[in-house]
Amino acid sequence: MTAAPPARPAPAPPATRRVPPARRWPFTRRAGGGQVRLALLLLLPAAIVVFGVVLYPAGRALVISFYDVDSPFPGRYPLVGLRNYTEILADHRLWTAVGHTAYFTAVSTALELVLGLGLAQLLAAPLRLRWLFRAIVILPWALPTIVNAAMWRWILNAQYGVANALLTELHLQGGYRSWLGSDPFLALNMVIVADVWKNTSLVAFFLLAGLQTIPQGLYEAARVDGAGPIRSFFRITLPLLVPNIALVLVLRTIEAFKVFDIVYVMTGGGPASGTQTVTFFTYLQAFSAQRFSSGASLAYLTVVAILVLALIYLRLLRQSELRSP
Repeated sequence: MTAAPPARPAPAPPATRRVPPARRWPFTRRAGGGQVRLALLLLLPAAIVVFGVVLYPAGRALVISFYDVDSPFPGRYPLVGLRNYTEILADHRLWTAVGHTAYFTAVSTALELVLGLGLAQLLAAPLRLRWLFRAIVILPWALPTIVNAAMWRWILNAQYGVANALLTELHLQGGYRSWLGSDPFLALNMVIVADVWKNTSLVAFFLLAGLQTIPQGLYEAARVDGAGPIRSFFRITLPLLVPNIALVLVLRTIEAFKVFDIVYVMTGGGPASGTQTVTFFTYLQAFSAQRFSSGASLAYLTVVAILVLALIYLRLLRQSELRSP
């Protein structure tokens, strides 16, 4: 009987090499708090800019509105409470400016919406070189407002403006007329024309985005049922564009209500204060008359008015959404 061979000892496990931990950024050593600190550090420059440019001036203006401040330099000014608000609300010039602003806002927004809707229909049509047409249409909106206002001021110049020359050559008027310097109501309407020319393209592109989301099958089904283009527009296009239209109304109403730069360049608030808007009247109070407290009070009243308009639009939009099937 042969003896069994002796058992071999089990091999020793190989020595494990210790792998050094992966190098991490100093702000991300812990999965939670480190990343939060890194995010806060990256947001700090933007927060400083927002505080210095927006929050601090807004808070400072709110404080100034309760004092009698008549100088841009720091000093001790008497506390007057709500007197600035009551005085500015009792000023008849403010309500005249409110009337001009309301007319400007209503007419310009309505024209931009109607013209923008028609322009959006053209931009959505399957035409050749459609991309070139869209690029040309957006050019008026791409112009800075100051440039647009200066251009229209020269076009409407009473002595050598293009508008007078063209209308006279076409025998549509007997001679040159002053578009911006004689009739306040005419001047206000000319400012509206300049604003509509600039912002209609923006409204058109907002509505074009909504048009491209409407399924084409709805129009094909409407054609099968015998509906023409007009009926399809009122039964399909317009109801489905309600959210886009509401967005355009909110944005353009807010922008039109606080209009300043185009009025400042084209008319300077004249003639006879006929084109003064609320924001332009605020500028005159704060910087021309150096009644900084009244200007700050009027600025906050304007913010409240814009907020109320936005809430009304949003409420109407909500009600229309609830009524829709």
